[in-house]
Amino acid sequence: MKKPNKRKIINDPVFGFINIPNDFLYDIIQHPYFQRLTRIKQLGLSSFVYPGAQHTRMQHSLGAMHLMGEAIAQLQQEGHEITPPEAEAVRACILLHDIGHGPFSHTLEHSLVYGINHEEISLWMMQKINAEMDGKLDMTLEIFTNVYPKKFLHQLVSSQLDMDRLDYLSRDSFYSGVSEGIIGAARIIKMLNIHDDQLVIEAKGIYSIEKFLVARRLMYWQVYLHKTSVAAEQMLLNILKRAKELASKGVVLFATPALHYFLYNEIHKQNFRLTGDALEHFAMLDDSDLISAIKVWSSHSDIVLSTLCKAFTNRRLFKVLISAESVKNEIKNQYLEQYTRHFGININDATYFLGEEIVSTDTYSPDDDNINILFKDGTIKDIADASDMLNISVLTKKVEKHYFCFMRL
Repeated sequence: MKKPNKRKIINDPVFGFINIPNDFLYDIIQHPYFQRLTRIKQLGLSSFVYPGAQHTRMQHSLGAMHLMGEAIAQLQQEGHEITPPEAEAVRACILLHDIGHGPFSHTLEHSLVYGINHEEISLWMMQKINAEMDGKLDMTLEIFTNVYPKKFLHQLVSSQLDMDRLDYLSRDSFYSGVSEGIIGAARIIKMLNIHDDQLVIEAKGIYSIEKFLVARRLMYWQVYLHKTSVAAEQMLLNILKRAKELASKGVVLFATPALHYFLYNEIHKQNFRLTGDALEHFAMLDDSDLISAIKVWSSHSDIVLSTLCKAFTNRRLFKVLISAESVKNEIKNQYLEQYTRHFGININDATYFLGEEIVSTDTYSPDDDNINILFKDGTIKDIADASDMLNISVLTKKVEKHYFCFMRL
């Protein structure tokens, strides 16, 4: 019987043709855990603002794998030793770096599971795949957890200038249509080098890095932290919290088996560690579980849940006030009194029609892994010191905004 050909070529709208070079990477892509990423949007609820932003986490992971291959080739061309097993392991690592993401980005982490982040779930999923593949992901796991001796390999996966960021900025700007986010990923990769086991950028690439940092800042405030996206996420968060509260009281709610598991059980980190049930239910959870439940809950007898679900489904999202400080309690109380009168509910139930979030980001943090510039004389400078761009210091400053979300009656 003829052996199936696993060396596939994928036509990617952002980078063109992407090669799957060997059976090992193909088998990872075919794993159910990875295929689940085809059912999870990369940008969560950003399509409420940018209708084209419908791309998936699988597309992002494949793009990041492609860029990793380009980076490896560049570093080898510079004379640095990256063995075939290391090249394969680091490509598998970037392919799997987002595997633990739940539906709609981080919403699940703040509503249905407690004390767990997607990086931990990614690690547990990778360990499970490794067991199924007889230890073929051992080196991949060492790179992911940053215990592998060549530290620059981990930096290619997770740092302030990793293949993850190079792909998502290129991809998210392409699909959202926000041209300010376009970066020169190919140019940046061509400028990559290694100095003392650390990734560096050659000095002639400094302007590409400046553009990368400015693009990242613009994408955060125009796309990732757009007020309408934040409002939609806050509404979804309140929906899930209300559903969880009703489930804890024994109220019957429509839910797929995977969603039912998280609604009707208190799931903490130890649940993932002690039994495989939590991880397997999580692996069956994707965007469609939440969307189908919200559609059904729109006609539920609980007025809080049904009102929120109808509004979410029909894009009657929370309105948002943005300020430098928290909204005064008097204003919040005025809204709560309106909701109690309008819906005939108590103050506790009325709080589900409000939301508050402190949003902050620093485009470049010198306290984390630095983006280091390598000059011809062998000296190394942090981009914040090497750049003569006037506003580079602004990019290192942490910007904080208060988003107050409320339902307009």
